[in-house]
Amino acid sequence: MSGISTHVLDTTKGRPAAGIQVLLERLVPESGWERAGAGVTDGNGRIARLLPESQPFDVGLYRITFRTAPYFGQQEAFYPEVTIQFHVSDPASHYHVPLLLSPYGYTTYRGS
Repeated sequence: MSGISTHVLDTTKGRPAAGIQVLLERLVPESGWERAGAGVTDGNGRIARLLPESQPFDVGLYRITFRTAPYFGQQEAFYPEVTIQFHVSDPASHYHVPLLLSPYGYTTYRGS
């Protein structure tokens, strides 16, 4: 299965981060960043498919933006959003981009 997925874990609470709005964009050389997909993390903190099936999945630069401010609400937090850029070199592969999140830091990696 090719495509892009994500998973957000709240490391402070030790549980999945549900309800985070996520935007996926692709860099188009002629016109800049264009929306490629979007979603909201489910009860397990996951979005299994960020790219709609109708959206082409091409080689190139992509970025995922996580809207973290609404998730943290009134809790003090340093990052109102987190943006991760990554390169797709093989559209036949699956790209899983997890986010480990806390109010004052985050970590990401290429998952499987």
